[in-house]
Amino acid sequence: MPPKCRPNVAKKTRKGEIIGPAAGILFLPDRRQKRGGNALKQEKKAQEQNSALTPQESAAELRLKHDLIETEGILAATRGRHAIHCLTVIGTIEGHTLAPDNQKTTKYEHVIPQLVDIEEDPEIEGLLVILNTVGGDVEAGLALAELIAGVSKPSATLVLGGGHSIGIPLAVSARRSFVVPTATMTVHPVRHSGMVLGVPQTLRYFEQMQERIVGFVASHSSITAKRFTQLMHNTGELVMDMGTVLNGQQAVEEGLIDALGGLGDALQYLYREIENGGGGPRR
Repeated sequence: MPPKCRPNVAKKTRKGEIIGPAAGILFLPDRRQKRGGNALKQEKKAQEQNSALTPQESAAELRLKHDLIETEGILAATRGRHAIHCLTVIGTIEGHTLAPDNQKTTKYEHVIPQLVDIEEDPEIEGLLVILNTVGGDVEAGLALAELIAGVSKPSATLVLGGGHSIGIPLAVSARRSFVVPTATMTVHPVRHSGMVLGVPQTLRYFEQMQERIVGFVASHSSITAKRFTQLMHNTGELVMDMGTVLNGQQAVEEGLIDALGGLGDALQYLYREIENGGGGPRR
């Protein structure tokens, strides 16, 4: 004969708790479960409050943000409708060699980790790049432009003052580009400082570098490679050099920049893109 099973008898305590006989498991009535759920919410809220920064830590964080703005020109994330990271590119773009001490520079080794953080941080929803640059190291500028173009989140560029030379690929690297009417953009061929060997290989190297720039600009804006090359080789405008200087309106008319606009226009574009799902192809 099979062994007799002990009946599954439940026992009720004074507090209304029901205890199972075999395993000693505590079952709470519905009203107690609701109270337990509220208790869990209160406990979670308390944990969040305990994990909040102390006044000293909050002051230290504010000092760090202020120092980043003062020394590096970095604003980690805005406090508007959405979290937008503001990245500034000013002065000379410094690459493999140091710029003179009397020049304001954007160091590409400082910008690269910022772009990686923007891509990885789930709290950052968009990227705004503000440019006022005279150009600089060609390879460093082109590398930064490629990184900005590779950011999967909504991005926009805004040209203020100037976006010259290698600053042009940076200006067109985001999903949408804006320029103020008073800004200027100088399109000119690749230059080289220092000793240059007068051999065909050197000229071919310059041509290849120039082709990379033209190809990037043409693929990230509405201007054609042929037209951009024509502007680059113009000899009737600059006295000491060849090239073309475009103001904001002309840059838009040539298809180099998407639209005339200021800070508000760039932010509104980013807000719309974020609210529509973000990412996607260039518009």
